[in-house]
Amino acid sequence: MIKPNMNYANLKDSYLFFRIAQKVKKYSELNPDKKILRLGIGDVSLPLAKTVISALKTGVNDQAEKFSFHGYMPECGAPFLRTTTIAEFYRKRGVNVADDEVFVSSGASDELGDILDLFDKENSALVIEPAYPAYVDANIIAGRKIIHLSSSIENGFTPEPDEDHIADIIYICSPNNPTGAVFTREKLKKWVDFANKHGSIILFDAAYEAFIEDENIPHSIFEIDGANTCAIEICSLSKTAGFTGTRLGYTVIPKALVRNGMSFNSMWVRNRTTKTNGVSYIIQKGGAAVFTDQGQKEIKENIAYYKENAKILMRVLDECKIKYTGGVNAPYIWLKCPNGLGSWDFFDLLLDKIQVVGTPGEGFGRCGEGFFRFSTFGSHEDTNEAAEKIKNLFETI
Repeated sequence: MIKPNMNYANLKDSYLFFRIAQKVKKYSELNPDKKILRLGIGDVSLPLAKTVISALKTGVNDQAEKFSFHGYMPECGAPFLRTTTIAEFYRKRGVNVADDEVFVSSGASDELGDILDLFDKENSALVIEPAYPAYVDANIIAGRKIIHLSSSIENGFTPEPDEDHIADIIYICSPNNPTGAVFTREKLKKWVDFANKHGSIILFDAAYEAFIEDENIPHSIFEIDGANTCAIEICSLSKTAGFTGTRLGYTVIPKALVRNGMSFNSMWVRNRTTKTNGVSYIIQKGGAAVFTDQGQKEIKENIAYYKENAKILMRVLDECKIKYTGGVNAPYIWLKCPNGLGSWDFFDLLLDKIQVVGTPGEGFGRCGEGFFRFSTFGSHEDTNEAAEKIKNLFETI
């Protein structure tokens, strides 16, 4: 008899964003005349940059000619993207990354799940909460012990390590989803030293690094001395360049990262050559265009558009004297629910009264209860309309 993975029985009944979608669907069916203003899920709304589209079209045309056709791609990434583009991009920023320490992926979400293949199921995982729900769920599925470290307004949602919370795998997301908080160089250094002291490995989620505007905030954990012996960095072009529907990311695993005589870099090469056939040539062509001078100019214009949405929302929250984090170095705003409302109660209030959809903080961990996340990836028009409705609502409750 086949025995299923019984760890699935330990997951919550439904994934956070599925539950939100079901609630919104039900409301829409009962109120078909109401316009829904979506500030919830972190999906982009602007089209891909023109330079990227041009490169994608070139990739398609290459596939139409025998002399330029590409079949299977190198499992760890095409050299034109992996080495001469991404690795060089790091080096231009002053981060010493070798060509073969970069791995091209189909996106950070996929990679965050797949990377757990490198760890024994007996390894424990530390999740700093509030946190992206997949960190917890992926480790529940693997049957790992999960250690929850709560953060708060008092520590800026960027806690420091402590000896009461020691784990083999440590998740750090900066800029953070959902709180929008960023780890300073000094705090990251404490986590790197802590990981090296205990032999832990940090999984550093840098999916939103392109939104950092503070020059004192690291874009990469490898800007921190000692990180090459204790960290893996996972990056995405989804929010950086609008690749949510195109799917492309990259991971950096230093060759100096070794435990029990096993090289994590070599292990990942073996994993990728066993489990994947590489990312599409066409998609990698588009990805390479992101890192050109023109590509960088165009994606920064898109990021500036989303940051304007953040300013619109932050102005309203300031006027209403609502406490929040994020919005400056991240595309998310994390606010305290007014009048002591629970996060799902606040969700229902926004949907029922003003047709605005956000994300309840409780879905990001227990310490997220009483908080709420707004995404800034919508249009200016919808964001302005939502902000005005939010302001009017706050004045009445």
